[in-house]
Amino acid sequence: MDRHLIELLRANGRASYAELARQVGLSSPAVHERVGKLEAAGVITGYRAVIEPGAVGLDVTALIGVIESDSVDDTGLEAAMREVPGIEDCWRVAGSEGYVLKVRVADIPALEATVNALNRIRGVARTRTTVVLSTKWEGRHG
Repeated sequence: MDRHLIELLRANGRASYAELARQVGLSSPAVHERVGKLEAAGVITGYRAVIEPGAVGLDVTALIGVIESDSVDDTGLEAAMREVPGIEDCWRVAGSEGYVLKVRVADIPALEATVNALNRIRGVARTRTTVVLSTKWEGRHG
C-alpha cells in the first residue's frame, strides 16, 4: 500500500488525500496518516515543482565527471561543489570519476564558467563534460 502511495505521489505530488484514497481504496484520513508516517520516517523527503528548464532560461544541460586528485578531502570537495551555481545534482560514483554532476545553465559561456569554477576547487584533478543534446525523459515517474 505504501509503495502504491509513493508511486502516485511521485507522479503527482499535488494529489489530494481524497484523490489518493480513491486510487488506493482507503479513506482520506487513512491515507493522510500513512503519508504522514512516510514523511516522519524520511521516506518522503519533500515535494517539488517540476519545471521546463528552457522556460526559465536554463537552455544547456551537461553531465560533468569530476576526477579527484590523490590527496582529496571528500567533505571539503563536496562542500565546495555545493557552492558552484548551476549544479542541480551530485552523485558519488565508482570508476575513473569520483563524482558525476548534473548542471543546468543558460548558455555555453555559463557552462564554461561552471567547468572553470570546478577545476579551481582543491582536490579536483580534472573534469570531463558531456553536453546533453536533448532530454528524452527525466525522473522516470508517472
